Amino acid sequence: MLIGVPKETKVHEYRVGIPPAGVRELVQHGHRVMVERDAGTEIGLLDAHNERAGAQVVDDVAEIFGTAEMIVKVKEPQPAECAMLRRDQVLFTYLHLAADAAQTNALIGSGCIAVAYETVTDAQGGLPLLAPMSEVAGRMSIQAGAHCLEKDQGGRGVLLGGVP
Repeated sequence: MLIGVPKETKVHEYRVGIPPAGVRELVQHGHRVMVERDAGTEIGLLDAHNERAGAQVVDDVAEIFGTAEMIVKVKEPQPAECAMLRRDQVLFTYLHLAADAAQTNALIGSGCIAVAYETVTDAQGGLPLLAPMSEVAGRMSIQAGAHCLEKDQGGRGVLLGGVP
């Protein structure tokens, strides 16, 4: 299978759908992987890492969407990406469709097979792909709350940790 990994285009999203270790694993099992140039560079995953793992690094995201049988992302596709999806192409990513009717309609219109990470269940009914993200969100909520308490953010200037 030819698997495509585009660079994330959502604002403030720096993660990558498949890191180099995953690329290596897929290539060792006979798959081909195309990764968009600079995908993951903001978090220290360089193109050279993907190339050493066996990926083909490409400049044109349209080439990835135009040839890959499966697209693996982190966040929901943006409108320009939805427009490139093809009938029967598999999209594997977090989708959050309940909050976005336009995206839902775009995915339906593309004819792609969209698999939302947040809906994948294990044999016990758990959500193995959603659970880690929920843990991160829970930990980040403290940091986000502390930021909102800062005076320059309209807060009261309260220090969550207190002052000795």
